[in-house]
Parts: sequence; C-alpha cells; structure tokens
Amino acid sequence: MPRPSPPRAPGPRPLRAPSGGIELRGVDLDREGVAVLRGLDLDLREDRIGVVGVNGSGKSSLLRVLNGLLPATRGTVRVAGADPAEGPARMASLAGMIFQNPDHQILFPTVLEEITFGLRNLGRTRAQAQERAREILREHRRESWADRPVHTLSEGQRHWLCILAVLAMEPRVLLLDEPFASLDPRARWALLARLGELSQQVVLVSHDLDTLGAVERVLWLDGGRLREDGPPERVLPAFRDFCREGAEESPC
Repeated sequence: MPRPSPPRAPGPRPLRAPSGGIELRGVDLDREGVAVLRGLDLDLREDRIGVVGVNGSGKSSLLRVLNGLLPATRGTVRVAGADPAEGPARMASLAGMIFQNPDHQILFPTVLEEITFGLRNLGRTRAQAQERAREILREHRRESWADRPVHTLSEGQRHWLCILAVLAMEPRVLLLDEPFASLDPRARWALLARLGELSQQVVLVSHDLDTLGAVERVLWLDGGRLREDGPPERVLPAFRDFCREGAEESPC
C-alpha cells in the first residue's frame, strides 16, 4: 500500500485573514548592546509565512517584536495597522503568540479556565468568557476538553490548547515559535493540518523544514538580517545547503 503524502498547502479558503498584513520599515533591535535584528524591510501579506535560520539568527526575537514583547530599537512596525510598541496588552487581540513550550504558557489547571483567562483580560465578564471558550471548543471539535485537567493532555494537545486560548481572542495574526519541537511525527502533521484550516495569517518559526513546504513564503534570517526571501521551493533548499556546508563548524 503506498504511503500517504504529507499535507501540502491548503486550497483557497472562503475567508481570507482580515489581517491588514505586517509591515516593517528599517527595523533594528538591540538587546544589551548586541544587534539582534538589523535593517528589516518587509511587507508580509501572504496567509502562511515561514521563518528559518540557525540558532541566534533572530527568529524568535522577530516574533516578539511583532507582538509587542520586544519594542524595536529603530524603525517602524505595523501589525494589522497597529504599532506593537503599544505593548502586548494592546496586541493581544491582534497578534496571538504561541511559545515553543506550552507549559511556559499555560497557567490554569483546567482547559476552560485557561481559555477564559485571556478573554477576561480583554474585559469580558466571566459568563461571556466561558460562553466564548465553549464556543471555540465546539468550533474545533473539542467540547469534551472543557473540564479536563490540563495535566491529562498530551504535549500536542497542550500546544493545541494554547492555540485555542489565543484563537478565542480572535487575533488577526497567529505567531508560532517552534510549535513542532517536541511533537512526534503524527502529532506534528496533525497540528500542521489544523493550522492550515485557520483563517488567520500565520507566521511560523520552525527548524522542521519539512513542515514549511506548505507555506507560501519563507524568510531566512542570518545574523539578524534577511538573507533570503521567497517561495519555499527556492529558499528551503538553499538553507539546507547552507546548514550542510557549515555543519562541522556550526551545527544546525
């Protein structure tokens, strides 16, 4: 029996992300006197965007600039028309951030409590927050999770809980930092397929290059600068070659 092919880029969806896109103009980021990002000029309108680079190239820092956790040292940033320098509280309903380790993001003992937390911070009453939380669980066929203790979820399920908690706040952009790092192959492809169903614009940082074949555009950061920018079929092979050539001195 032939082996099934991995998921590819999703087909046209009825709703395009109403994100307004992401714009960076002359963006630099310095941290403790070290240049982390340099001279980034980007106009990101695609629905699915991947970001690659070796460790320390600025990938995670770029996501944190986009959601307001790290203010740019110089330059202009706009995400869905807003300035992330207004802070993560302002950006919570515009750019949702998913961190590499879900246990660094989850705060509450049950699924329903975790999802309602962000909604309460946006000003909804407890009843409104719980109603919206149950609604997002129904939308993603996870109604049975509502009262489950978080510790009973697998790591892949906890990643998905973090995503649901962010989606409940209806952001226009979803920022994911290495969401596949600790997942087995089956959980990795399942999560990727679910991401492909979302209407939000998705910016995905990943070392798992196979999963990035489904995106529309790839940014390759090298030393905080943009080294390559283009379709995955062009950028990913070049990045693979770069990693192979430098493996002895700087393993990827």
